[in-house]
Amino acid sequence: MKIAILCTDPRHPVNAWLERWADVQRARGHAVALLRDRALLDQGDLLFLVSCHQMVGADLRARFQRTLVLHASALPQGRGMSPHVWQVLGGADRITVTLLDAVDELDRGDIWHQVDFRLQGTELHDEIHALLFDAELQLMSWAVDHALTARPRPQPPGEGSYYRKRVPDDSRIDPQRPLAEAFDLLRIADPDRYPVFFEMRGQRYRLRIEKM
Repeated sequence: MKIAILCTDPRHPVNAWLERWADVQRARGHAVALLRDRALLDQGDLLFLVSCHQMVGADLRARFQRTLVLHASALPQGRGMSPHVWQVLGGADRITVTLLDAVDELDRGDIWHQVDFRLQGTELHDEIHALLFDAELQLMSWAVDHALTARPRPQPPGEGSYYRKRVPDDSRIDPQRPLAEAFDLLRIADPDRYPVFFEMRGQRYRLRIEKM
């Protein structure tokens, strides 16, 4: 099987997981390419869009038997951007990760498979990422074994719900407020790419927490 993975952000922490998954699939006899730009897409059996920030139109999707997206919500609820972050901030203790068809309308494709992972409420961003990425790889492996023969199911009718794109100011905290109010933001924020920060006496400060 010929497989392409389009992940347009080389700094995204999922890349280490994708590289390991690609090596496992190559050992199984599949040809796997991890790409950074849609212009590099050729033809193949499966195309996975993982942390992909480029529009992949119908002309490119038609080069593959299946073009599949990974999305961390129980669709149709939670369409949009950074769904697992918004859910953790909302107090969720279970995250559903969905494998769906890529279509022109955002997060509206048919659903192939879903898996869940649980949160205890103490995990920091790297631990949450590990749970999320493991779930994504599980779905990708399922797709390799089933997506060319199984049938997806349409999303239930209705509008569902949407998360907006997060902006840097969403990571700002008020230093006068209790630390407990900011704890979920501190544990979900990527301290290198999207750090939590506050301003004091005319200076901006980055906050990072780690477990003892």
